[in-house]
Amino acid sequence: TEFITHFKTSFLCCSFDHSLLLQEADKVIEDGDHDWKRIRFASAGDDGIIFLWNAQTGEKLFELHGHTHKITAIAPFFSSDASEENSHLILTASADRAVIVWDCTTGRQVQKVSCFHSTVKCLTVLQRLDVWLSGGSDLCVWNRKLDLLCKTSHLTDAGISALVELPKNCVAAAVGKELIIFRLIASSDKSEGWNILEVKRLVDHQDNILSLVSVNDLTFATGSHVGELIVWDALDWTKQASECNFWDSSVQPDTRTEIKLSQSPNETSVQHLASDEENVYAAVGKGIYVYNLQMKRVIACQRTAHDSSVLHIEMLPNRQLISCSEDGSVRIWEIREKQQLPTEPVPTGFFNMWGFGRANKQANQAKKVQENTPMHFLELVGDLIGHSSAVQMFLYFSELGLVTCSADHLVILWKDGERESRLRSLTLFQKLAQNGDLQLKF
Repeated sequence: TEFITHFKTSFLCCSFDHSLLLQEADKVIEDGDHDWKRIRFASAGDDGIIFLWNAQTGEKLFELHGHTHKITAIAPFFSSDASEENSHLILTASADRAVIVWDCTTGRQVQKVSCFHSTVKCLTVLQRLDVWLSGGSDLCVWNRKLDLLCKTSHLTDAGISALVELPKNCVAAAVGKELIIFRLIASSDKSEGWNILEVKRLVDHQDNILSLVSVNDLTFATGSHVGELIVWDALDWTKQASECNFWDSSVQPDTRTEIKLSQSPNETSVQHLASDEENVYAAVGKGIYVYNLQMKRVIACQRTAHDSSVLHIEMLPNRQLISCSEDGSVRIWEIREKQQLPTEPVPTGFFNMWGFGRANKQANQAKKVQENTPMHFLELVGDLIGHSSAVQMFLYFSELGLVTCSADHLVILWKDGERESRLRSLTLFQKLAQNGDLQLKF
């Protein structure tokens, strides 16, 4: 497609000495004309430095120094009140057991807290409650001023690996193979105090939970190290559906599969999950699987989407899917509907007349294969070649393009070449017309 073809021909490259984590820091579009200068993203990595970038030009805006070890989590924290001081903040956590709040507009360090007993592995902002959570060996609730409102007791040495917001002031925390549901309860008086209560533990997973995603207000999903996908009810936390046979050859019978005595964990682990209202998209080993929530089964898959494990996937508004991998590739897929072929009639003959044939068995097998065969397929429509090592993550900025980060110390801002050329040409013609060198009508 046009979107993909011209992504390969125009990109801006920014090189620095890290880039293992990438997260959108400040994305604001004003009504009417776009204010591109206020659309920013942040990158961070093992050196403990955070960079803020202009998503339109790739210009480095600020270089944030404050951590002494690798960055482990990063999250934006916006204020609904535009007049409020420090309305656009970014939170960063590090292996130095500290969390720092930064002002995105000035690059200034607002505040730092170093009272954690372990590394903070995840940060989640509850925008509606104007608080944020830190997950490590315990779960802490903080306000904008970095006041500790409440915390849980020590959960485990492994700590919380992922958090997701749920309805009714609840959050789900992945702790090893367990999923713990917590509820935030406001104090009865008029103070800003909160209490956090553990309400349920879900132990349906057989191995550590690697990915956690909110689907909508009613549903969320989890994926584990051994390839289990579980879809949960977000209100009563019951299991709605599950899938654990992503590597089964019946999921994609048209492809040749190798005969193996066992499956490597890297081939079956659910590294990342994305979702929309209809489907959950799972990065499982080297493959990508599309799980339909209504039908409760896989409707499309690409078992070997990359040569190595898929690390991050995201669905675009135009039903295209982007994936990046340990092999350094970034690929864009399009979900298309399969043309269903008519089922071949079962042959009859002499032996079938006497019951020696396997007509019924063949018919049942054909019916089973037809039921298991995905109704859609993922077609590769773009391959972004630019990185030489594992691509950890990416951000999609619609008209502004795509940003990827890699262990090769590169952050690449990919552009729609045709659109950028058209905008540059229009700007040039407008300047010529203003100078009176060219008579143009617009």
